[in-house]
Amino acid sequence: MELETLHKRVIGLDVHQAQITACAIIEEADGTTRLEQRQFGAFKRDRRALAEWAQALHPDQVVMESTGIYWKSPYAALEAVGIHAWVVNARHVKNVPGRKTDVGDAHWLATLARAGLLRRSFVPPAMLRELRLVARQRQKLVGHLASEKNRLHKVLTDGGIRLGVVVSDLHGQSARAMVKALIAGRPTHEVLDCASGRLKASREELFDSLQSELTGSHRFVLHELMGHIEEIEERIARFDAYLLQGLAGEQHALASLQTLPGVDLIGAAMLLVEIGTDMQAFGSADRLASWAGICPGNNESAGKRQSGRARKGNPYVRRLLCEFAHAASRTTSVFKSKFQALVMRRGHKRSIIAIAHKLLRTVFCMLQRGEHYRDSATDYEALAVQRNAPRWIKALTKFGFIANPV
Repeated sequence: MELETLHKRVIGLDVHQAQITACAIIEEADGTTRLEQRQFGAFKRDRRALAEWAQALHPDQVVMESTGIYWKSPYAALEAVGIHAWVVNARHVKNVPGRKTDVGDAHWLATLARAGLLRRSFVPPAMLRELRLVARQRQKLVGHLASEKNRLHKVLTDGGIRLGVVVSDLHGQSARAMVKALIAGRPTHEVLDCASGRLKASREELFDSLQSELTGSHRFVLHELMGHIEEIEERIARFDAYLLQGLAGEQHALASLQTLPGVDLIGAAMLLVEIGTDMQAFGSADRLASWAGICPGNNESAGKRQSGRARKGNPYVRRLLCEFAHAASRTTSVFKSKFQALVMRRGHKRSIIAIAHKLLRTVFCMLQRGEHYRDSATDYEALAVQRNAPRWIKALTKFGFIANPV
């Protein structure tokens, strides 16, 4: 079967770690077709040569598979000379069995591109691609921090300290001060003096929880863990500052996303660098949800639905949305009522995915329209007035703005 030609000058790139295979299909003015194949290395000079070769051919379209992270540097080299390549999903371009070679893959990519049978993947602008590195490394650091905090808790428990039983957060201000005092070997009454009066636990309960058999080895490990925890926290703070500085030009989008239940400033920034602000790149909320891997799968044959399992999408966006969904399910909003309606029938995990899906569709509409979030079931202004009205009336009465009630 002959494929209809939509693009007359196309280039397909098969990208690997150490080699890039290129295949160009060029239709001349007289209707003849010319096939040109080249191989390039993966170093900077090779990528520059690839970009110059592609630029000289004046292609209508350049396509490459999203092979790991290897596509990023050739993409940047082509972008530098004004060529915006298409990065396509490898699942959409499977070659014919028995013809699996680098040259064959590049030729097959060019053939599909020439016929207009490929769909481009979302690639954010260069600025957001750079900030993605910061946001994703921050997520790794948060994971390391949680691991170290859990390890500190285990070492304290191994030494007989049950402070985690009587305080809600072992790494709160009071609990951390008491742990540091224990590490320093201070007597129990001095450790108790580090506790804030706002703790619900009594002094007797704190005293009982601090009775321990800490050895020199325990104190050494706890000292190193505490130092590492504080170092990671300082590093995360630096990552946060760098990320927010890079998004200084997107203050309106950041402010809009923070009106969504469960989303804070850092969460909004990390989501923004993943999906960008231009929703035209996705086209619809359905495609955005499919790209993130947060919507139900679609697998039907012979009129029977085989599976609704969600596909693999962007794991960083999926993780952020699930965190937002957990927080939103505890707020006074339409998301809480939806979660409560689903959790009894579908279970906790499926309900969280459903809330994450709804949140992402809401984000799409907010960014597309440039509007803040307005809850369909809750009037937040009325809630604020109801919560603060007695205090406001008392203050206005005190300073003489309204008369004292008789």
